[in-house]
Amino acid sequence: MSEAELLGVDFTCAPGPRKPITVARGRRVGAVLKLERLDALPALADFESLLCDAGPWLGAFDFPFGLPRAFVQSLELGDSTDAVIQEIHRRCPTRMAFRALVDAWGNGQPKGQRLIHRAADGAMPGISSTSPLQTRYVPVGFMYYEGLSRLVAAGVTLPKLRQGDTARVALEGYPGLLAFELIGRRSYKNSTEPDRLIARKDIVDALEQGRSRLGLRLKLSHAQREALVDDASGDRLDAALCLMQAGWASQRPDAGLPACVDAVEGWIATA
Repeated sequence: MSEAELLGVDFTCAPGPRKPITVARGRRVGAVLKLERLDALPALADFESLLCDAGPWLGAFDFPFGLPRAFVQSLELGDSTDAVIQEIHRRCPTRMAFRALVDAWGNGQPKGQRLIHRAADGAMPGISSTSPLQTRYVPVGFMYYEGLSRLVAAGVTLPKLRQGDTARVALEGYPGLLAFELIGRRSYKNSTEPDRLIARKDIVDALEQGRSRLGLRLKLSHAQREALVDDASGDRLDAALCLMQAGWASQRPDAGLPACVDAVEGWIATA
């Protein structure tokens, strides 16, 4: 799928003008991935319109595509990606109802086992992604609730999870994985402090020079480089990191996913 447009999507479950969904768009030519533009989507309706773009496109989206199997089986939510998200929405018509479902289940679990993880969350040496049952602080569970339901409703293909329109392909991305490879545990988001600015600059330098295991070099204009570095939220940079993961996946059979992927848990691209 090397000729497809590539998307990197930094998602938020409650977008607005001050905190939009951020989309990095680009194309790959060999080992070079050119960032074509950055888009800001201030409403979930705009995200839905993005998903309906005819394509061909392949995107990496920064939200979980599945839930821990133990949670799913305990509540008898289903045995496939579509079945689980549809049952979640049937039982939980709002995000807060989903939080209540998760809390009620967690309160019945032993201490330390309430926010359990998927296999993919811990498959990356040195780093773990947040549990998709987390609905506070970083509300990854709400991102699953709002994001995956819209991918399914739009009829998008999720490799190894659901067959839809083959011209529109979505993968679960995790920008923190690539950032960790490039700068370790240094923080780069949500601050204008000099150390965070330098961390963002170091990430961008590494992406431009192709210093990652993905084997790709990000091509930026001067203005694009400034836009990534100067965004203190880190959202634009996270979208670009997801774009790189999409570029890597576009070169590989089955988007580089393992041969066996749990149909209710999903997998993180490049993990």
